Amino acid sequence: MNHPDPLVRRSQASHFFQQMPLTDDKDHVLVLSSLRNIAIAQPDDPEFPSLGIFTSMTRLIQKDIHHKQWLLKDQNIYIPYYAAHIIGTYATSNPQSAGKAAESGAIPALLELLRGKISWVEQRVAARALCHLASHDVAFRATMSETEDIVELAMEIASSCLGTVYRQFLATEERNRLKYHCELLTRGLGGVETENRKAEEWGVQLQEWCLYLLTCFAGKGSDRFLDRICESEFLKELCGMRGGIESCKDSPGGLGLIRELCNFEIGRDRISNRREVIENLCDVARSSDSWHETAIECVVLLLKDPGTRNRVIGFSAAAMAQLVELRRTGETITRALLQDYHRIKYGEMRLGSFEVEKALEETWELKVERKKKEKVMNTEELKQRETMAGFLKREGNESFWRGEVEKAVNEYSKALEVCPLKLRRERIVLYSNRAQCCLVMKEAELAIGDATRALCLSGGSRPHRKSLWRRAQAFDMKWLSRESLMDGLRFVEVGRRKDVEIPCFAARLVKKQMHATWPFAAAVKSEVAAGKCKKVERFDHGAAL
Repeated sequence: MNHPDPLVRRSQASHFFQQMPLTDDKDHVLVLSSLRNIAIAQPDDPEFPSLGIFTSMTRLIQKDIHHKQWLLKDQNIYIPYYAAHIIGTYATSNPQSAGKAAESGAIPALLELLRGKISWVEQRVAARALCHLASHDVAFRATMSETEDIVELAMEIASSCLGTVYRQFLATEERNRLKYHCELLTRGLGGVETENRKAEEWGVQLQEWCLYLLTCFAGKGSDRFLDRICESEFLKELCGMRGGIESCKDSPGGLGLIRELCNFEIGRDRISNRREVIENLCDVARSSDSWHETAIECVVLLLKDPGTRNRVIGFSAAAMAQLVELRRTGETITRALLQDYHRIKYGEMRLGSFEVEKALEETWELKVERKKKEKVMNTEELKQRETMAGFLKREGNESFWRGEVEKAVNEYSKALEVCPLKLRRERIVLYSNRAQCCLVMKEAELAIGDATRALCLSGGSRPHRKSLWRRAQAFDMKWLSRESLMDGLRFVEVGRRKDVEIPCFAARLVKKQMHATWPFAAAVKSEVAAGKCKKVERFDHGAAL
């Protein structure tokens, strides 16, 4: 690499890549580690891909898989990990390099690693490399012959990998863990705590890479791919595949895959038949989760499709009606909800559900009728309505503090009916106060609805802090730990901006929900119930979060 003549350097590098799989050198791992670092530093550099590095890495992987004695000799066990990492890194954003990797036969070799021929550690880098290859059309075509295997494996691994990582590493005594796993996880820095934290992180990443791989195949719109991915039970599992809090920002996750499926008729049809999926999307749409906009897009697509609208609207109308005053997407939601409301209003169509028709009627009244009425009101009349709303609000406050909660709800409701729509701040307080009444009455769903309306009015950049806390409590009452956690964290974040000390009650809720939403929680429960491993309590289950 340091030779001054570039022609000589390239010739020697090419020769080295050709000879590397043919030689038995204990320094291979050191060389591969250096090549991995070079790839990470310069992933778009075409020099090594053009000199045969993909063919060299592919042959090394195949040699490790098919020659167990050689794999276990010296430090050769590290080779498949580094080789797959190098292939994936050079294929990240360079289509030409991805094409060369596919031509070198890398895909079958990576697929062998994905099948678990060595361990979950190699599965992770193989899934990562296949994702980067599949994201380029030139390389995706090379995967077509292996499509069914890749989709089946990705679905299976996404569903089971957290249990595998827990059983094979996290629940294993430190002295019984594979040494090379520990060294790859920590790079020789840190002890058991670092190993556990990194193993959790890598396990979540393995699931996310598999979901990304499925998203690549789903995006091609082939009925063959979609029909398999849209299996009923797998769709249900997808809702819970959201990884750790930080990882959500960089991965399509389960909801990202559902969003991709919603682009196609077969996907919308299958999703609309799963009530729990629709309800989960509505819960996420009403939370502070980073996926809430994706969830809204999914439900809107299902409502706009005449073939799925009637199946979905019964489970989603009430929840989506609470979001119609969102600043960015409120109008889109309103149009989706009311696209055929005129037929319901004039008796041409019935939905068969009083609650659904009521939600649509309230949306029509709020977004159409009241806007028209207030537009033609004079200043004096609007002022009178503002005064009346203020009076009813004070009456509601007094009733609440006297313990007359139901009376307070009625007075806040009357105040909302007369309060001019332009008085956003006053309406935020009224909705939030009514949400507090609903909490006291243990009406969690109503509390979520009113807190959500208040937060839609306050906007995402400066959310109403009390409403965040009230919605976090309401989600907790419904055992929706993820949604409760995200609102709780947002509550803490807004308080920090104002230099407000974190209240003890907020810290307790966040800690409780971090344990409940630990990505491995469900996997642990399943593995322990099946008798495959014992529950381990020696490390913090919320470490990855």
